Amino acid sequence: MLSNYFLGNGAFALREGPIPVPGPGEVVVKNIACGVCGTDVHITKGEPGSAEVHPPVVLGHEYSGEVVSLGEGVTTLQVGDHVTVDPNIYCGECEYCRNGKKQLCPSMQAVGVTRDGGFAQYSLVPAAQAFLLDSAVSFEAGAMAEPLACCLHGIDLAGIKPGQTVAVVGGGAIGLIMLQLCRLSGASALLLSEPDAARRAVAGQLGADITLDPLDKTAYAAQEGFADVVIECVGNTPAVSSAFHLAKKGATVVLFSVPKPEAEFPLKLFDVYKKELTIKGSFVNPDTHARAVSLINAGKVDFTPLITHRFSLAQLPEAIQMQSAAASIKVLVLPQAE
Repeated sequence: MLSNYFLGNGAFALREGPIPVPGPGEVVVKNIACGVCGTDVHITKGEPGSAEVHPPVVLGHEYSGEVVSLGEGVTTLQVGDHVTVDPNIYCGECEYCRNGKKQLCPSMQAVGVTRDGGFAQYSLVPAAQAFLLDSAVSFEAGAMAEPLACCLHGIDLAGIKPGQTVAVVGGGAIGLIMLQLCRLSGASALLLSEPDAARRAVAGQLGADITLDPLDKTAYAAQEGFADVVIECVGNTPAVSSAFHLAKKGATVVLFSVPKPEAEFPLKLFDVYKKELTIKGSFVNPDTHARAVSLINAGKVDFTPLITHRFSLAQLPEAIQMQSAAASIKVLVLPQAE
């Protein structure tokens, strides 16, 4: 089989090797579709991922495929099942795991981060991390389960109540998934802020009531204090500034994005006090992957307009570069493609 290993310092190497053999409690997945995540981009630039990366390793933690072999004791899956992989594996013993905050586990491992993942033709995963997809669901939609699961954790933290006004900052793949989840959560009026016109157009197709160009000073000023809930999905200073601009008194602001480790924001503490703001961070997908799969199996989230580019396994460096480009929304790698 072919695997594309991350070697560190932005370098990759395509290597041939044997198809893995599952041990007890494991399955081998034939990888069909794997999303390129912003975290992959960060890792290739030498920045932290969800867990510490030690090259060489096969990245790719947003993926789906077909079960091709089962290890001893696996009874929940069968050969031929279509699955999506929840990458995050927790120790189950630390204070965070034992107190309902497993996403903060200091010993967390992740398929496609600390152990080989989806940017290969096959992968070896614990059976407990593989979630069954309906056979009618496309593998491309199945590959979106992990980002959808992360978004669901952010939605849980946002605590949207039916009838509230909601603003999403950023029209990338995450922002456009959040937009749809906010609609499903009962937002009465939904705004998406995004400078790129093409992405604003997609947001309109997916249910945004207002699409705001934050560079339009007049339109931007008019939306000050719009939202009961604001979800920021970009990770830079202007986006965070927009989030607080759009927040009305008493709002909840969820800083969902993955910023650079050194990123800072000069927060006006008096505004937090006077507007009685609630500010939350959101990290990975604790116990939300099954719900994400349920939404995908039910066809409740539309990924079709989000997936803009597809690459072969050998083209992984180009795929990661494209994920950083304004021309893309979501980039997929198809490991079985020529």
